[in-house]
Amino acid sequence: MVGTSDNLFYFKQIDENQFQACDPARGPWSPDHCHAGPVTGLVARALERALPDKMLTRLTLDLVRATPMEEVHVFAEIIHEGRTVATGAAEIRDAQGRLCVSARSMHLSRVEFAEMPTAPESAPEFGGTIAGAGPLKGSAHGLPTFGAYIETTYLPGEEDRVGPKTIWMRTPPLLENEAPSPIQSLCPLADCGNGISYNAPLGEMSFMNTDLTIHIHREPESDWLASKSESHWRRNGVGMSHSVLYDRNGPVGVALQSLALRPQKK
Repeated sequence: MVGTSDNLFYFKQIDENQFQACDPARGPWSPDHCHAGPVTGLVARALERALPDKMLTRLTLDLVRATPMEEVHVFAEIIHEGRTVATGAAEIRDAQGRLCVSARSMHLSRVEFAEMPTAPESAPEFGGTIAGAGPLKGSAHGLPTFGAYIETTYLPGEEDRVGPKTIWMRTPPLLENEAPSPIQSLCPLADCGNGISYNAPLGEMSFMNTDLTIHIHREPESDWLASKSESHWRRNGVGMSHSVLYDRNGPVGVALQSLALRPQKK
């Protein structure tokens, strides 16, 4: 690991809606483009600030253009706000004004119950996990990427296994001198399903996601978060990654990604 989550951050804030990507935000596919996980955190931040009185329960991003490792602008607006349900929209544009990310969200009001029946739930094992490299080792360009700046642990024997697996992850903060919300902290992990559960090494196949949908039913309560992920790859070049997301107390949500499968250029 190049750094720890205590002294690094993904973006530097320039003004209210303007941000500059830092090295930990770099993605594996191009040295000039961000990993979508930190980008998702920026979108979640903007939408949570637009609707602070309700919980962000669904976030869907269309990754229409790679977000550059440069200055970007983030905008959010409320589409509808009712007593129980609200919806929002957000977008990220590059310095030239080109659309990179288009997002929609749902937010629900909170009601506190003394107790609530639910399905049996528990978190994956954490105490016996083993520290290892980030979920996607290496990159297509040779520079340190998102995975080099996070703390990651694996169940014994799973770090180098191809296919479905579970990891625990702790990430840097989204911004310098600002504590991320629990949901903002979940976003980088939520976008890692394809990198956790790849079915062939990065050197053989590109499996970039073109979207991300997160459904959240409970705000995380720990800094270490887990993803139990599997990817389905098909011969038509289309795939899907499915992840169940956890904190130390149990499940908090799910994440889905559509994948564009392509042979990796040598």
